[in-house]
Amino acid sequence: MGMVSGWADSPKASTVVVLGDSIAAGFGVDPDEAFPAVLQRNVDKGGYNYRVINAGVSGDTTAGGLSRINWLLKQKIDILLIELGGNDGLRGLNPDNTRSNLLQIIELVRAHNPGTRIILGGMQMPPNMGADYTQKFALVFPEVAQQTQSSLIPFILEGVGGKIELNQPDRIHPNPEGHRMVAANVWKVLEPLLTRPK
Repeated sequence: MGMVSGWADSPKASTVVVLGDSIAAGFGVDPDEAFPAVLQRNVDKGGYNYRVINAGVSGDTTAGGLSRINWLLKQKIDILLIELGGNDGLRGLNPDNTRSNLLQIIELVRAHNPGTRIILGGMQMPPNMGADYTQKFALVFPEVAQQTQSSLIPFILEGVGGKIELNQPDRIHPNPEGHRMVAANVWKVLEPLLTRPK
């Protein structure tokens, strides 16, 4: 989590914190190829004064994110992107627990700073997890977003998930081109929330 040092660089910058798992952490690619680094380049190109802080930890679940959020809240978070849930699904964890963890993360953030804008990255499971499970799991994200009035990215891996040419050989983690697509999916929802310097 070395990028957290970025907080000190520019005190006037607003922050976008990516609370995520191995996808945010950029498992198997260079840190500057992971989607949070691509987002930072988009932010800079757009002339916005934001620091994108990568708080991705490989293997993290929504429970892991919940256990880490209080530490992250020691810093000001203007926009929080939650990119968690994939590992819950791949481990076959109960979608009700995933929902509860996400709601608790959002409640803690809002209690700490009601003005933080929250973006929830939707996740879906491959069909081999079974139709009933994949359906229940996919519904968690739109339901949580609606209940908490958070912004929703319907499926953060839209156009990437399952595509051999956009993923590493494990078929789970995006390659650099896949990360650019993930960043594009995020950017559609993130950019409208950014404010330009006065």
